[in-house]
Amino acid sequence: MALATPCPLCIFLHFLLLLPFTIAQNHIKIPLGSSLTANDGNLVWASPLGEFAFGFQQIEKDGFLLAIWFNKIPERTVVWSANGNTLVKRGSKLELTKNGLLVLKSPTGKQICVVQGAGSGVAYAAMLDTGNFVLASQDSVSIWESFNEPTDTLLPLQAFNQGKRLAARYSGKNFSKGRFQLKLRSNGNLELYTTTFPMDAANYVYWSSNTAGSGFQVMFNQSGSIYLQAKNGTILSMLSSKPSSTEDFYQRAILEYDGVFRHYVHPKNNGPDTKGWSRAWSHCSTSIPSNICLSLKEETGGGACGFNGYCSLEKDQRPNCHCPNGYSFIDPNDVMKGCKQSFESQSCDVNSKEEDKFYFNTMENTDWPLSD
Repeated sequence: MALATPCPLCIFLHFLLLLPFTIAQNHIKIPLGSSLTANDGNLVWASPLGEFAFGFQQIEKDGFLLAIWFNKIPERTVVWSANGNTLVKRGSKLELTKNGLLVLKSPTGKQICVVQGAGSGVAYAAMLDTGNFVLASQDSVSIWESFNEPTDTLLPLQAFNQGKRLAARYSGKNFSKGRFQLKLRSNGNLELYTTTFPMDAANYVYWSSNTAGSGFQVMFNQSGSIYLQAKNGTILSMLSSKPSSTEDFYQRAILEYDGVFRHYVHPKNNGPDTKGWSRAWSHCSTSIPSNICLSLKEETGGGACGFNGYCSLEKDQRPNCHCPNGYSFIDPNDVMKGCKQSFESQSCDVNSKEEDKFYFNTMENTDWPLSD
């Protein structure tokens, strides 16, 4: 598990250099004083059409994640979470206080997480059908929104502005912060980089948009295109251009735990535009980077498969981790941790008997970057 760090709800909310937007779409007001409790049959705050839900998902036997997810598909795929580094126990409660604060409390009443700086002027909360959870004023002006504090996923109509970042989770089922991040830097360059895990500092940039001085915002439009644009709206870099209408498909773009940014679609119904589509998430367009195994050539760090491990790319464009002869996985359930030696090291004791126990092993089509 990653070291505990402040969750998005605990960050002091800063405002974009843009006017606050007014909530124009249909929404159900969640009044001050409302609450949710983490348990087996817990209630949720759903969007008007039930497309998304905000509440607790049970991740472990006694571990609950405060999250937003797609609510009309069996997978209940999470798109935003507040406490990935520290799951809360059964009986924990989320409260929208009379003062307009969103407070997460343990079963003993200890305050775990608070939206700081958002209480003043908050009149209600709302879960929107876009997947955006907002705290709003009496005039329906957004004061805080989950779209401005993304975790690892972007949704259609969500803007990704300078200074924002996505942090990959540790694994498919472990929502704590992992080893990869995507950030639109203040100079306009969009970068994928490894971190000095378990710390958060940037380590090695393995993909870049090369748009320093011009990049302004990443947009995810309703037609399914994801692109980096300049301040005047000019498209600088097309990240994904698979045309899939949000009317017929659920969509999400995620920085996955293997360090790859992928765009997924899921058919909503059996309409003519979704004929032939599997009723599951399908990866569309090109992954970024296209080959993570070849992209990670950092001088420090464990690469795609950890120290002593090596990586091959499967047909589904996902990395497959291996150990060389004489090595085995440190943790077979977490192969990205790397490999450990499973042979006895040669003794350097001058009194030890000299024996020839080692040999060179040829590995075809394998490269060890920076080790030649």
